[in-house]
Amino acid sequence: MQDNTQPPPLFDRALLRRRRLRAIDQGADGVLLRLVIDELQDRLEINTSRFPLALALGDPSPALGEAIAATGKVDAVISGDLCHIPPRHGPAACLELDEEALPFTPASFDLIVSALSLQWANDLPGVLARHRQALKPGGLFLGAMTGGRTLIELRTALQAAEQAVEGGVSPRVAPVADLRQMGDLLARAGFTSSVADLDSRILRYDGALDLMRDLRRFGAANVLNRRRRQPLRAETLAYAAEYYAEHFSDPDGRVRASFDFIYLSGWRGASD
Repeated sequence: MQDNTQPPPLFDRALLRRRRLRAIDQGADGVLLRLVIDELQDRLEINTSRFPLALALGDPSPALGEAIAATGKVDAVISGDLCHIPPRHGPAACLELDEEALPFTPASFDLIVSALSLQWANDLPGVLARHRQALKPGGLFLGAMTGGRTLIELRTALQAAEQAVEGGVSPRVAPVADLRQMGDLLARAGFTSSVADLDSRILRYDGALDLMRDLRRFGAANVLNRRRRQPLRAETLAYAAEYYAEHFSDPDGRVRASFDFIYLSGWRGASD
């Protein structure tokens, strides 16, 4: 008898929502998101097209929608995320929605911009295809997600610590996409003139624990369905911090954290 049981989704998106809401409540500063929003704004500003209606995805604050509106390339912006906070000012309207199941009819938007949320999609090819479907013919998709060697230092330190202290390794950091894979997925989703490029950044922290706190403020703690339910043991955490400082610190004692941001762009064909 054939087993049609499907494996569980990679990410627990309900947990992701709760953790992002907690990050907002704790005053998330959004350093990583701000870097990406600035870059997406720059890329949109050099585009020669106009976009009457835009959808901004992945930012629980109004910042992404406001940045899109500030380019002068759009007439109206709708912002949406798993969770949101009300806009301070400007033309952006905020909706609570799941990027994996956009609640819009096909061909609704002239522009869709997604910031640092695609890396948590359980069905990334499907999400990209639905984004394309939500665009009007001739519409543009711009996206940014983490990938490549993002947090390679933290991955290495956590694996070394768990192996040394607990005798085994558990899933602590989500798998990441690579640049070539994302280029292929854009093409498979039906985008034309699609481009995927990489922006590598090194951020510096006082220590590994400061990096982990920053990730929690972003709501980016472990949301893998196969994650270990017990919190990291104090001994394991201390070992990871020491390992990180020993292997990934600069002469001034601060530690490095690698982030690879993959930027995506693609058009829905005018005749689609």
